[in-house]
Amino acid sequence: MLDEFGGLLRVRGLSRPTAAAGTVVVRVAASGVNPLDTKIRAGSAAHARVVPPAVLGLDLAGVVVEVGDDVEGFAVGDEVFGLTGGVGEVQGSLAEYAAVDADLLAHKPASLSMVEAAALPLSFVTAWEGLVDRASVRAGQTVLVHGGAGGVGHVAVQLAVARGATVYATGSGPDLDRIRRLGAEPIDYRTTSVEQYVSAATGGEGFDVVFDTIGGSTLDASFEAVRRYTGHVVSILGWGTHSLAPLSFRGATYSGVFTLLPLLTGVGRAHHGAILRAAASMAEAGLLRPMLDPNGYDLGSVMDAHARIESGSATGKVVVTVSS
Repeated sequence: MLDEFGGLLRVRGLSRPTAAAGTVVVRVAASGVNPLDTKIRAGSAAHARVVPPAVLGLDLAGVVVEVGDDVEGFAVGDEVFGLTGGVGEVQGSLAEYAAVDADLLAHKPASLSMVEAAALPLSFVTAWEGLVDRASVRAGQTVLVHGGAGGVGHVAVQLAVARGATVYATGSGPDLDRIRRLGAEPIDYRTTSVEQYVSAATGGEGFDVVFDTIGGSTLDASFEAVRRYTGHVVSILGWGTHSLAPLSFRGATYSGVFTLLPLLTGVGRAHHGAILRAAASMAEAGLLRPMLDPNGYDLGSVMDAHARIESGSATGKVVVTVSS
């Protein structure tokens, strides 16, 4: 429970929720931790602000224990996963039980553990909204993913590869080997200029799709790396002030992604459930697997999980085990 912005997350006793119409109660097995969670706790995420006291946590995997009226497709005992709360007025997943809008859920793929499933929802929905909904990535295209070993980036690489694209991804150090194992050609952004990697990868033509997970100067670089006329840049962190001249001079297009909109507005939630069903299908086909940080956490060590992310030392998705 977050009692005040900037404070510690503390264990508190809560009443078990009940299932209203359109919702199910999930016994939470695991809760994914994202950089956004740490910003919400600090009070520095105005776009996802909560009102303390609040239960944080965006992603979950668990088991349905109660089904409300007007819910179809889920039954008691079903294993599920989803991007279900932790922003606005929606309770998050760092709790033993959560009442969840059934539209936000999908059945957990049997090929993934609860911890693995809890690592995916925010990352996969964000990647899908950018690469599929906005850019329509398909076979025959060249795709550049900035931050290809990051929480969203490593999922975006797998998604683009699965859709038949030729994928390149930026990183540095050990991340370059991780990117290669995911099926993309790594680009060391510290030693290679935009002009150099555009020339080497595309003969100077530019990438059909550039997916930016970093923002700032990396988004500016994306405008220079995209293909003339038909290229498309997508960013999940396009919140700064940027010159659109490089993009305009290439005759290319741009889209932003704001994954939290359905949670905050209540509009479009069923699409998130559909996206997660696609994630489950990919996982069952062996085309999708999250990279997990090797450290394990429980409800008593949530602050250690947040510290792991804030330090920049995590080497995969951080997940808190809530119950067995």
